[in-house]
Amino acid sequence: MAFNGTWKIDRNENYEKFMEAMGVNMMKRKLGAHDNLKITIQQDGDKFTVKEASNFRTIEIDFTLGATFDYSLADGTEVTGSWNLEGNKLVGSFTRKDNGKVLKAYREIVNDELVQTYVYEGVESKRIFKR
Repeated sequence: MAFNGTWKIDRNENYEKFMEAMGVNMMKRKLGAHDNLKITIQQDGDKFTVKEASNFRTIEIDFTLGATFDYSLADGTEVTGSWNLEGNKLVGSFTRKDNGKVLKAYREIVNDELVQTYVYEGVESKRIFKR
């Protein structure tokens, strides 16, 4: 339940390098680094509703921990995977449909901030959000 609330992007670490590794073109990387992302998370037991609102799109995702679902990243990349709770951390493993490579994602609360970490092809990035 600690994830519940509305979180606004505060800062990024190594996000452009991550997007480059993902194959996002330069124009989309520049725009993505300043997307003004706001995430609203509502947890009810093992069910989550996540609303992502940015300058580019608004999308709502419903998922159940451990259940596989399909998702389209902001750049249009299609993935399939699931989120699981490991301790106090949400751990996601998503496989790209176009090349079969795995994107790992982590969400955790650190000092009243939501820290989202992405790992793809050895490149790690963090996006830090505040309520």
